[in-house]
Amino acid sequence: MTPVPAGAGKNTRNVMVNRGPFTVPGFVAGAAASGMRYRGRPDLALIVAEGEEGCTASGVFTKNVFCAAPVELCRERLAGRRAKAVLVNAGIANACTGAEGLRRARETACIAAEALSCRAESVLCASTGVIGMDLLLEPVSEAMPALVKALRPDGWESAARAVMTTDTVPKMAWAAVEVGGKTVTVGGIAKGSGMIAPDMATLLVFAGTDADVAPEVLDHWTKAGADGSFNCITVDGDTSTNDTLIVLASGAAGNPPITDIASDESLAFGRALAAVLRDLAVQLVMDGEGATKLIEITVAGAENLEGARNAAFTVANSPLVKTAFFGEDANWGRIVAAAGRSGVALDPGRAALYFEDLCVFRGGMPVRENDIEERASRIFKQKEIRVRLDLRMGEASFTAFTCDFSFDYVKINASYRS
Repeated sequence: MTPVPAGAGKNTRNVMVNRGPFTVPGFVAGAAASGMRYRGRPDLALIVAEGEEGCTASGVFTKNVFCAAPVELCRERLAGRRAKAVLVNAGIANACTGAEGLRRARETACIAAEALSCRAESVLCASTGVIGMDLLLEPVSEAMPALVKALRPDGWESAARAVMTTDTVPKMAWAAVEVGGKTVTVGGIAKGSGMIAPDMATLLVFAGTDADVAPEVLDHWTKAGADGSFNCITVDGDTSTNDTLIVLASGAAGNPPITDIASDESLAFGRALAAVLRDLAVQLVMDGEGATKLIEITVAGAENLEGARNAAFTVANSPLVKTAFFGEDANWGRIVAAAGRSGVALDPGRAALYFEDLCVFRGGMPVRENDIEERASRIFKQKEIRVRLDLRMGEASFTAFTCDFSFDYVKINASYRS
């Protein structure tokens, strides 16, 4: 599915988010081709903080027990909440590779650190691609001079393209807001198309800001931003071994340092970061493997948030629901059936189901109007569809974003390694 044009903007919670190339003062980025697995395209990306001491850094990672070596490395190094650079490779995930995988992740960080004249411990790593393959060190070493030479302020777009695997388009988003009398920029890139599910929805996200933010404040908004974005999406219900979100703050904007999480300046920054991450999350779903439709599923009126979330994701992950959307078959029965097995407390006699603003099910039975099927079918032909299930049991609600399942999803994943 093709995302909206790069120049388009979306107002998310009073923050105007733009899609397309951007720069973030205090950072340079770039890409190069190593030939490690792909041929004829960049597959290495590097993001570097220009400050001699690096920058403030925070991260959120996969909850998959079989986490990849670069995830282990990042968790270890982000304990200090500082970083100088992030090195990313596409094509080989360096996951399920044991002690040798961790050694190779450390070695790639050393290669980058030597080229940047910085401490190896200040370099973070991320990988995406095939699980179980060993990361190749020689191609990284050979490509490093070209990668460093490619670094420039507007190199985020090149980095976004380099980290793609089955993605069809690069994902970029940015916003500018006023914080403490200074204009602050938040920009991010993301990759992901399949193996996308909550608990860090294969997803890699790197965001940079020139805001001066205390480490504990950055940690707070990074985690909150992940929960409101990447933990609200699903393509296929599979959580990757490599999911990584890293947020870097250079402090180059010159705003008074944000040290109080509850301050107005902190809230303004948090809204901007959340809006950018949420937009990137939606772009990931829009580019889901083989996807033709973006579907927003809201479960409202639940007794509690956990129930609303479970019901929304049960519907969003149902293969029967997702194939119905692809076939443009307004089969509302599959949706209520999925919600009914989700474990959420509900009374079928109270629930109501809507496609956009059209109510198709209410009071335990279908809405019996002559043109209801025709109107619902027209909605299912849309590229973006809103579904709302109101349980009328309480006040809690949750919205999940998903996509349809098409023939191409099976084709892509049936031959991913070949």
